[in-house]
Amino acid sequence: MPKVSSVIVPYATYLRVYEPLAAFPEPERTHWARYARRRDRPSYQDELRRSLADLLPTPPVPVPVHESSDAFVLDVDGVVCVCPWRTRLRGWLAMEELGEELPGPVLDAVLPEVVRHQTAQDYERWLARNPDARPWIRTATWQVPLNWFVLVGDEERRFDKGSGEVPAMLRYRTPMVQARRRVARALRALKDAVDEGPLIDGLIDVGRWLEEFHPRSLVELDYGGLVHVLPAGELEDDHSAADVAEGIEALRHGDGAAAGEAYGRLVERWRAVRDRRSAN
Repeated sequence: MPKVSSVIVPYATYLRVYEPLAAFPEPERTHWARYARRRDRPSYQDELRRSLADLLPTPPVPVPVHESSDAFVLDVDGVVCVCPWRTRLRGWLAMEELGEELPGPVLDAVLPEVVRHQTAQDYERWLARNPDARPWIRTATWQVPLNWFVLVGDEERRFDKGSGEVPAMLRYRTPMVQARRRVARALRALKDAVDEGPLIDGLIDVGRWLEEFHPRSLVELDYGGLVHVLPAGELEDDHSAADVAEGIEALRHGDGAAAGEAYGRLVERWRAVRDRRSAN
C-alpha cells in the first residue's frame, strides 16, 4: 500500500452500505473474502489523502485511472460485510455535481475545462459498458444531509471523544430493512403534510439507492472528518437523528408546531456548521 500522510483530512461525511459476501458474484466474492482477512486495510482518511494527492499534478487527475480494489469491512454477528470504495465511480459522480457547487471561474481554476471534458467522455464510455453501476458510498461536505438522518435512530448513535492515537468518532449503524422501513414511513408522513420539497426529493432518491442492495446489508452514517472541526461539546449535544424522527412523528399526528420546533433545531445546528465552511 502506498505511503500516505498522517494529516487528518476533515469536512467530508459519509453514508455507506455494507453488503454480505453472498451479495457479490464471483470472482469478486473471493477477492473480498481474502481482502477481509488483511490486517493492513486502509481507512477513509487514506482514501481522501490519495484523492487529494491526485489533484496536485499539472494537469490534475480528478478521477483515478484505475478503480480501487479497497473496501471497508465489518463483521456483523459472524457475517463478513463489505463496502467497496469504488473511488473511480464516485469521482465521476462528484465531477457531475461540481458545476453546481463552484462558480465558473473558480471551477476553471481548480479543474481546467479540457480536463473536465476528457473526464466526462471517459465516464460516458465506461457507463455504456456498466449501465447498472452504483456506488456503495455517498459523500457530503460540511454537512450531513437531513434525509440521511431519516435512515437511523438515536439509539443507534455511537459517539467517542477520542484520545491519544484514537480519533474522535460519531456514527450510526442500522440494518437495511430498518432503514428502508424508516424511509417509507417518513415519506408517507411528509407527503400527507406537504406537497413537495427537498426533503421529500432527497428521501425518494436515497430510498431508490437503498433498494439496489442486499436486504441483509448494513447502513452506516458516519460524520467522518467533520468531527475534527467541531467542538466536542457540540458533537455530544448533536442528536440530529432524534430531531428528525421527532419532527416526522409530529407531522404524522398533525402537530405542525412541534414539527417546526424540531426542524428549527436542525436548521440552527447545521447553519452553524456551514458558517465554518464560509469562514474558510
